Amino acid sequence: MSFYTDPMSFEDELTDPNSDGTSRRQPRNNAATGVSAAGVRALSAQMIAFYFRAPIKAFFRTRVEVGAVLYTSYLQVLSALHRPTAEGTKRAYPPAHPVETFTAGFTAGTIQSVVAAPLDALQVRLRTSDMIEGPYKSMWHYGKHKLQEIGLRGVFAGWTLTFLRDSFGYAVFFSTFEYVKAQWYYSFITRFYGSLQPSSVQTMSSPATSDRGVPVIKPHYAIEPCFLMLAGLMASVAQQGVQHPLSVIQNLHFGRLEYLDQQARLDHSRQQMMRHYFHAYQETFARCQKRAARAGGWRRWLFRGFVGSSIRQVPSTSAGLVIFELVRRKYASPADVVHIQKDGYDILLN
Repeated sequence: MSFYTDPMSFEDELTDPNSDGTSRRQPRNNAATGVSAAGVRALSAQMIAFYFRAPIKAFFRTRVEVGAVLYTSYLQVLSALHRPTAEGTKRAYPPAHPVETFTAGFTAGTIQSVVAAPLDALQVRLRTSDMIEGPYKSMWHYGKHKLQEIGLRGVFAGWTLTFLRDSFGYAVFFSTFEYVKAQWYYSFITRFYGSLQPSSVQTMSSPATSDRGVPVIKPHYAIEPCFLMLAGLMASVAQQGVQHPLSVIQNLHFGRLEYLDQQARLDHSRQQMMRHYFHAYQETFARCQKRAARAGGWRRWLFRGFVGSSIRQVPSTSAGLVIFELVRRKYASPADVVHIQKDGYDILLN
């Protein structure tokens, strides 16, 4: 059974008296939303990292500025694709089509993969002994020295796998979140409250009436938060389903970065370095085949440790999404009221 309802069917039942006077969401509001969501996600991830006794590399995972770029880019792209989102209302109705949220998430993930490339390059090359015994005064000093050493080629070595992981991962991440939060929620409300008997309407309706003089029913206040939490949980697990196997391959490929860094120091031509990068991917694929064969198949090898990884990632990503939605509504226009019109009564979504 499909829970998706054609946006046109939502629009046919929609009455929003304030939609014409709603101003467009300003980019600074998108930025504020992105920073808030990224901050909560980073803090949650750091707390979980300490709980699981993560190494020093975990400090790179906070990356609030990278998360802010991700969430802000997503809102900007979605606003360009979906007009109700661009209007900056508290509730985008009719909701965005899954293709639109997938495209916005894919674009935002791609942008993040480019912005995060220097930090990823440092993270995979970081040795604890370098920080303790090396001549580095701080993490910033180490980062500056290392980036100068590996150069632009080293920063983007292995970026193809990062691009695949982030673009498709966040496409699934945001599209799942928006689909459950909006499509499933509206479908549930429409089905649960859409076929009430007249006696039930009188019992559940509020004292106020709608503009067309019919009773107004407000859904229970706890329903939407439940769908919001469910959306964050399902989006996090769905994202892990994409990113976990790609991360396994990526970690194996990153083992060859030291060799590629050595080749880059020999001042090879661009064509020679491209040949080295291509051979590195070939070698990674060959090693993946061997490990998958030893593990009993690709699926068993790629999804080994999936449950533990999900347990570590789901709390932070879910919290980030919930804050993302709450802050987005905080900066939205407060004067929007949406009614779903039914036979003899309206369902109020505020």
